[in-house]
Amino acid sequence: MRRGSTKRSAERLPPVDERLIMPETRWEVIDGEVVYVSPSDPPHASRHSKLSALLEAYAAEGYDAASDMLTRTSEKGDMAPDGSIYPSAPDRVTGGRQLEELAFEVVSTESKSAAGTKAARLMERGVRRVFGIDVERRRALEWSTRTESWQILPSDGTIEDRVLALPLPIHDLVSAAKADDAVARALLAKRNPVLVEALTVARHEGKAEGKAEGRAEGKAEGKAEGRAEGRAEGKAEGKAEGKAEGIIAVLEGRGVHVSPDEAMTISETRDPARLDAWLAAAGTCRDVQSLLGGKNGGTRRRR
Repeated sequence: MRRGSTKRSAERLPPVDERLIMPETRWEVIDGEVVYVSPSDPPHASRHSKLSALLEAYAAEGYDAASDMLTRTSEKGDMAPDGSIYPSAPDRVTGGRQLEELAFEVVSTESKSAAGTKAARLMERGVRRVFGIDVERRRALEWSTRTESWQILPSDGTIEDRVLALPLPIHDLVSAAKADDAVARALLAKRNPVLVEALTVARHEGKAEGKAEGRAEGKAEGKAEGRAEGRAEGKAEGKAEGKAEGIIAVLEGRGVHVSPDEAMTISETRDPARLDAWLAAAGTCRDVQSLLGGKNGGTRRRR
């Protein structure tokens, strides 16, 4: 079906949130056929989880992210992409939710042809773009209505779209190791108040301590040398304390409980690499124990 014909028939389509299949189950309806969606093993399940965190962080103002949200594509279709981004405002006509604009499918455990059928139906309904994440080959795909097939995206490229707060690097989308970094960048770009406050405090404290230490050492060794060393030490100490406070602030902002002992462990750490790893993982970790438990800090053990 062509996009033009989709627009002309949009008024005859059921609302996107009118169900054909019972929600909260593992069933979808594709072209009139009831399909069971099997639970996943790694790497599909792991990538699905990281995709959800990425979309939540990258969704621009006025948009929301969802996982496994059913969308009524036609009279004979009711299916749920692995991830999607849709307008947060309700539909002015139906009062329900609006159609997602971007959809994502992890295609490691289902054939690309089956995922392609799903992508085609979503775009026929009006979804603007549908992406596939091929975990096994570590590549990203985008469905083309012109060729009716998946197109491989360049690994060094980005996905740019109005629903994203900033361009999403392809490498971060397909690499598990880069997902946490991408989340942190997105939160900083969106000026997440918890992170902004933590960084502001870190800058102010580093500057104040640098000046104080510089003056004290300057009396003994000379003002010029003392100020230089004082600023360097003050910045290093201030950055470490600021990162530690930022980690705790992010955890508490997400509702993750931080015990006094855990807070002390984080606050007394001065290793920049460890603090950077914890800060990157603080936005997605399950709890503080999983954040601190890994050898490099913030590495969650897989079962």
